[in-house]
Order: sequence, then C-alpha cells, then structure tokens
Amino acid sequence: MELFGMPLETIYFYGLVISGGVTIIYLFFGDALEGLTEAIPFVNPTLIFSFVAIFSAGGYLGEVFTKLHSVMIAAASAIIALILVTLLNVFVLIPLSNAEESLVYKESDLRGRVGTVITGIPVDGYGEVMIENISGRISKPAVSFTKTEIPYGKKVLIIDIENGVLQVKLYEEL
Repeated sequence: MELFGMPLETIYFYGLVISGGVTIIYLFFGDALEGLTEAIPFVNPTLIFSFVAIFSAGGYLGEVFTKLHSVMIAAASAIIALILVTLLNVFVLIPLSNAEESLVYKESDLRGRVGTVITGIPVDGYGEVMIENISGRISKPAVSFTKTEIPYGKKVLIIDIENGVLQVKLYEEL
C-alpha cells in the first residue's frame, strides 16, 4: 500500500529515524525545553517520542515481515505502542518524577544531628561516626569536641565540621 505516493515501509522507516533523532536531540536539550512543556502539563514529549518510535518500528516490521493488511498492521502497532508507552509512564517516568531530586548533602547540614560512634574516639585522635538518614548512612571521621574519650556504640551530637572531620560530643538524652 502507498500513502502520499510512497510505500508505507518508507513512511514508517522515516518516522522511526526522525523520532529517534528528535529523541536524541531532546535528550541533550530537554532541560532547555522544560519550561515550554510546563504550560501544557498533560503533554510529555518523552511519551510522544516513545509512542512515535514504537509505532513506526512496529509498522515497519509488520510491513516488511508479514502479509497482513496495512490497516491491521497500523492498528496493532498503535495498540502495542500505547501499551508500552503506558507501562513506561507508570513504571519508570512517574516513579522517577516522585523520587528525591538529590541524595547529595552539605556538610553544614550535619550540624546538630545525632550519630553513633563506630570507631572509638580517643582524647587526642580520630574515630568514626555513622549518621543515618532517609537516603542511607554516612560515615565520617570524627574528633571529640570536649577532648574526652568517646567509646564505641555511644550516641554523639555533631557540633561542627572542620575540613571534613566532625567535631562531636557525647549525646545526653533528656
């Protein structure tokens, strides 16, 4: 079958190549276009490009390898593309958009936190403290702020951070 004077295989192939190229361009410049897509929240370029690419690939493969009617091939390709794009959205894009933006922390954010000594801190030496938070555990070198020995397993309060080393004192629960 022909459309616009061209065989459908060619149209599907062009659609696949163009959508693949636009997807790669969007991958590199998508952040710059992010503001444009905020105006229409239900339009997601990633989903549109994915649909066109999967539809074109399915149509091309259907035209080349099967003897089905072109309308059946287009309908099957559209259904398969719709299912795959829906799965992509539900299981990949939505969880990624709801995930924490960053697991990075600033050392100044550690001030006032409570940690556990995992390597005893001597009077004039270094030990190690582990701080737990929602995104995981952080272990950092530590010294005693009050110049007293702090044994393994004790809870400590982080007073300050100097050159990446925590200055801690024994935590006294009320």
